Amino acid sequence: MARGHIQPVIRAAMLVPAVRIQSVRRYIGYFREEVLLDRLRSVLADVKVHGFKVLNLEPHPKDGGVFVRFRCNASSNDAALSEVVHSLRQYTAEHGGVPSWAGLSGGNVWLVKGKPWREDMNRYASPILRVAFEGPDVPEESLYDLLRPYGRIQDLSHPMPPPAVGGLRYSIVTFRGVRSAAIARNAVHGARVAPSGTIIHTTYQAPVQAHAVRDYMASHPRIFLPVLVFLLGTITYTIFDPVRVFMVEGKIEGWFNIREFQLYKWLRNTALDKLSFSSSSHVDDTTTVAAEDGWKERKDAENALDSYLNDLPNTIAFVHGPQGSGKSRMIASALKETGRKALIIDVAELSKASSDTTLVSALAQQTGYWPVFSVFNSLNNLIDLASVGLIGQKAGLSSSLTDQLKQILEVVGTGLARVNTTHRQQHQAAKEDARLAVLQREAQERLQERIRTGRWHDGRLDCIAGNGVMSELGIGDELFGDDDADPTPMVSTAVQLSEKGKAASEKLPGPRGDEERRQTSSDDVPTIKSMPIVIVKGFETKGGGQNKQEMLDVIAHWVATLAQNQVAHVVVVSDNRENTKRLAKALPSQPLNLITLSDADNASALSFVKQKLHDAGVDVRFNSEQRTYIQRLGGRASDLESLIHKVRSGQTVQEAVEDIITRGVGEIRKNAFGDDLEDAKNLPWSREQAWALMQKLSTKSEISYNEVLLDFPFKNDEASLRHMEHAELIAIGTENGRSSSIKPGKPIYKYVFERLVQDHIFRATQDIAFNEKVIAASESTVKACEQELLALKDVDAGTADWWGSRTAVRERMNYLLKKMRLAEEKIEALDKQNTSLKKILSK
Repeated sequence: MARGHIQPVIRAAMLVPAVRIQSVRRYIGYFREEVLLDRLRSVLADVKVHGFKVLNLEPHPKDGGVFVRFRCNASSNDAALSEVVHSLRQYTAEHGGVPSWAGLSGGNVWLVKGKPWREDMNRYASPILRVAFEGPDVPEESLYDLLRPYGRIQDLSHPMPPPAVGGLRYSIVTFRGVRSAAIARNAVHGARVAPSGTIIHTTYQAPVQAHAVRDYMASHPRIFLPVLVFLLGTITYTIFDPVRVFMVEGKIEGWFNIREFQLYKWLRNTALDKLSFSSSSHVDDTTTVAAEDGWKERKDAENALDSYLNDLPNTIAFVHGPQGSGKSRMIASALKETGRKALIIDVAELSKASSDTTLVSALAQQTGYWPVFSVFNSLNNLIDLASVGLIGQKAGLSSSLTDQLKQILEVVGTGLARVNTTHRQQHQAAKEDARLAVLQREAQERLQERIRTGRWHDGRLDCIAGNGVMSELGIGDELFGDDDADPTPMVSTAVQLSEKGKAASEKLPGPRGDEERRQTSSDDVPTIKSMPIVIVKGFETKGGGQNKQEMLDVIAHWVATLAQNQVAHVVVVSDNRENTKRLAKALPSQPLNLITLSDADNASALSFVKQKLHDAGVDVRFNSEQRTYIQRLGGRASDLESLIHKVRSGQTVQEAVEDIITRGVGEIRKNAFGDDLEDAKNLPWSREQAWALMQKLSTKSEISYNEVLLDFPFKNDEASLRHMEHAELIAIGTENGRSSSIKPGKPIYKYVFERLVQDHIFRATQDIAFNEKVIAASESTVKACEQELLALKDVDAGTADWWGSRTAVRERMNYLLKKMRLAEEKIEALDKQNTSLKKILSK
């Protein structure tokens, strides 16, 4: 009596896993396990060869099969087992086959030659088997003959040494399918191969080894890291960049702006504007419109800007003027009139960024650049740091702030070019539609004229009437005149027009006539109107550190490229003309189009206020005193707007101007002198320098630039003057390209400085501090003169025999004594003055 194991393999119930991923068929088989086992037991019970009897069934759902333990009677085990397997296969084939999870019968029966190993580890079925040899190596031919009955073998490796000391040598066998590998693994595991007696052990091997990619990355960083950079760049350019260009285009076109939706506009016009709280906005809009007729300076600047926007761009329009001069309002008005799409970049907001990541995100938000992965740059820096330790150099994943800004602006430029092309195509299509409409209208008019005169004939009527040959020719009894033939008049007219055009062109000095010039000019109009407008606000070089300087350089070169390539009109707005240097460096071949917004003169300012108050329904009759108070504002737009708002609120002109001056006094005290001594230390100028300028500008509307630099407390300190100009405390005038004069930063500041000087307590405090600085400088002069006089005494004693030397020493001593006397007199006078000033503070 022989014992053995038979494994009936159910094809449809085999597992088809990848690495650690199981098929859903396994879970379906769980629900049908009892049914499948009962059917298999009934099929096997009818086989009686050699006393075949099933002992038990051991399901192995992990590999999708069942181990059948049986008993049979035979004198020869090999022959009996072969006959049992043959009978089982024949019987199951005649009775519907081996059942499976899907209800089909496609399995088979195989004899288990080794010792089954029913494990539940995460070693899932794979077409690759690792066959280890416990004993001498099994030749390839013998191993092939052993495993080939279970399925087609694609590859079989030579026996290889063990990966660790003390391990078993092994061969890798690759089957064509997972089913064959699963059968072989369960059938021959633990089998003894004759004649060497080697015991073989089989395990599944994943097609991709665990940690193979990680090990390769760690072992070959010089190859992997450049490939990774290339792949990331490819993904960026092929996937994300088109999305970013689309988002930038949507930002410019207003696709994502709810105010541009038709539903919102309908609700705004039908419901929202009729509410009481929204009606007041219209009054504000009308009152904020610039009084162009009363402000000649503003009108000239607007004409210059319109001229730039109505021509093909080859340079940058640089709009500059002091704060509050109305630059933003003028540009907004120009954009509203043109109706063109605009992209606005606010450099002042970008300068507030506290880090490179924040700066990149802010620029991306303003331009519509999305998606942006700024946080990954920190991870890239870590990878670069790690790569330095691995391969001795950076991997190149991280990028500098300049590179990140250039990448964003390059994508934005592509979006602007697409908007330009789209608008140009729309203009061309509209122009072609208009031309076709004109031709169609002219043809319709000619047809109506022929019908009216009775010269039109429809040949289809002859077909209906059946006029014989005439029905085929489509010609009736109507009379035809010379005018009925259209080609002759058209040809003669064309010839006549061409002769006239030729004669007209011969009279012109140039190669083309006026008609051709007008045609060329009209062709440029759609091109100009299709261009978007890029507005860079707050283009200031003051403050911000190195990051801001890099950002300004990148933006300057970018806008210069847009203007040179005629992608868009570029308008840069700044408070100071000195900021043109950076743009001029980026655009060296073309001069900038400078547009200056200055303060209005007295007549324009008065007309501006009158028109605004008239629009608001306020009496605009000013007496001489009120005109005098308005003139104190000096034509600065922001101050005039503040005056208008206060007068509309019920204040008189005198009260409004006094309120503006009082507010200016508080601003100057804080901005020019600081809240306290600690705050004053952070200012780029000293309190003495600010006080010296304010004392002089309180009595004069303009002082000499060079004279200020010669005297204390500046002493050729031009940097302090430039910082004060950037802070809008003063305005430096130029003449022939050099600095020549100093004025108050605002016209109203002259009266603000007067108010500060007239404040006895504040004046005493500043004079005392100023005098102490002068006294300290004078005392240093006295001490220096004393030391030199002592040295000259020794020189005079050593040169007593030389008359010329004694004369030189005596003259030097007289000069030093005179200098000491002047310094001492100054010390005594200022010390006496400080004593008087301290009495004022003690009251």
